[in-house]
Amino acid sequence: METRRRSVVKAVVWNLMGLVMMTLVGLIATGSAAVGGGLALVNTAIGLTLYVIYERVWAGISWGRNG
Repeated sequence: METRRRSVVKAVVWNLMGLVMMTLVGLIATGSAAVGGGLALVNTAIGLTLYVIYERVWAGISWGRNG
């Protein structure tokens, strides 16, 4: 089982990568770095929260593990 800290660090790194990509997509779609960045921040906050919950739920499920 992985620690809560490891789950959070993984989620933060993953979401930082997503934040950069969503900012670029938002910039391309709207032509505005501010609007694109705002959309990316909202998306990242929601995604980070849900990802941490998702990882913790799966950490407690033994199905499919060896050992």
